[in-house]
Amino acid sequence: MPKLRCKPCLATGLFALAMLALVTHLSPSAVAQNLPAPPPSAPPATSSTGPTSNSNSASSSDAQSQDQSVETLKVNVEVVQLFFNVKDKHGALIPSLTKDNFDLFEDGQPQTVKYFKAESDLPLTLGILIDASGSQMRVLDMEKEVGGSFLENTLRAKDEAFVISFDVDINLLQDFTSSVSRLKHALNEAKINTGGVGCSAGPIGPQGPIPCSSTGPRGTALYDAVYLASHDEFAHEVGRKAMILLTDGEDQGSRLKIKDAIEAAQKADAICYVLLIADRGFYGFGGYHGDAEMKKLTQETGGRVIEVGNKIEKLRQAFDQISQELRSQYNAGYVPTNTARDGSFRKVEIKPKQGDYKIQARSGYYATPRHED
Repeated sequence: MPKLRCKPCLATGLFALAMLALVTHLSPSAVAQNLPAPPPSAPPATSSTGPTSNSNSASSSDAQSQDQSVETLKVNVEVVQLFFNVKDKHGALIPSLTKDNFDLFEDGQPQTVKYFKAESDLPLTLGILIDASGSQMRVLDMEKEVGGSFLENTLRAKDEAFVISFDVDINLLQDFTSSVSRLKHALNEAKINTGGVGCSAGPIGPQGPIPCSSTGPRGTALYDAVYLASHDEFAHEVGRKAMILLTDGEDQGSRLKIKDAIEAAQKADAICYVLLIADRGFYGFGGYHGDAEMKKLTQETGGRVIEVGNKIEKLRQAFDQISQELRSQYNAGYVPTNTARDGSFRKVEIKPKQGDYKIQARSGYYATPRHED
């Protein structure tokens, strides 16, 4: 099975299929994990999503950062935390609202907001996923340049980020760090990789061969990359989390489907933004068709798709918009009236009581069982 590969992990062999059940028990530092086949009806793995218990959040370090989460609530309270943006009909961000401006519903049932704050300074955990497949050959350098500037202008001292490139492989170029220089170096490490890996492929370094994909040759393992970024990286973090994908949205050869990628991002509480970057000349008359699936991903997780094409100025503007949105988020916390931890998906809606507002928020969460230490 394919893994999230990093340079220190290259000596690790492939896990046997029978070991897939152990994936969720690996330590958070184990970034080279198996990509499981999507289970037909297995309960969701425990993650940071859904109602989060504050029973373990009374440490001295947490006490110093009460502004940074819902830890101001009583311990042992199960809290659903939502980060969202509010915009007017022209798309401009609206600041300075209070909880009295909104009604909140879970599965159609009204909920009482216990915690509400504009969290523009809350530490941010960020993931940059950069498409290094053949279709990005003439735009990759532009992505590196503007992406590096974005990191310089956006990340603050308490923020952290990681960088993944995806093509026929999925590579962790830089794990979590607050060092902008390391992140920029990782972006510059991304290189176009068009192949050699298909159903009849040979070995990939010491890790051995990648099994044949049922969907044909691998070209752009986009959905697998979103899954692994969510499951292996974001799921172990708390607080505000955002994933930025620089891609044309075209997937070729992922083991998993878009619905699996969406579910993993939702369970990890990761907001997904897609900068749709496409060199139109590469696709010919037929064009590209990745935007529909990317809209599903972003709408379900509380982000959005921004069309860039191959224009560097549009890419700069897109990154500026994302930076503003991440620094203008509201944070609402509530204790759900449905206390069952049955692993089901709960639909969440935030509605303005009055005014022509547009709420940009994730569509819901998974009520995963409490993790027993």
